[in-house]
Amino acid sequence: MAAMIIQSILVVCTGNICRSPMGERLLQKYLPVIRIESAGIYGLEGQAADSRAADMIRQYGVSLQGHVARQLTHAMLRQSDLILAMESEQINHISAMAPEIRGKSLLFGQWLDNKEIPDPYCKSQDAFEYVFDLLVRASQEWARRLNR
Repeated sequence: MAAMIIQSILVVCTGNICRSPMGERLLQKYLPVIRIESAGIYGLEGQAADSRAADMIRQYGVSLQGHVARQLTHAMLRQSDLILAMESEQINHISAMAPEIRGKSLLFGQWLDNKEIPDPYCKSQDAFEYVFDLLVRASQEWARRLNR
């Protein structure tokens, strides 16, 4: 069986203002030829990225400038070759929304022993740093595997 060529990735979290925008921009950095977007299960439509998320990723030479939160839709799920969620519960939500795409929905932390990436929103600076470290390591691993 031939391997599927991934041309688009959708990164999903809860509100689309912390984890998924950071994951989206990190993957864009490592996988510039793939279309990468993000959305939130309960997307805080129209909001900019969380300022602490923006500060955290800026230190890494990546910007969240121009990010606008979006609510996840069935069409977004259908149009993506790979869907990366932060938590198992989000994959369950995606599967309930669009059962036909369950097979292409995985954890963003899949290659970090299927680690879930917790929501740092309204939490400490340490929580943001922990989450950012997981996102960086997971993004690098996705890039390594998808660039084979």
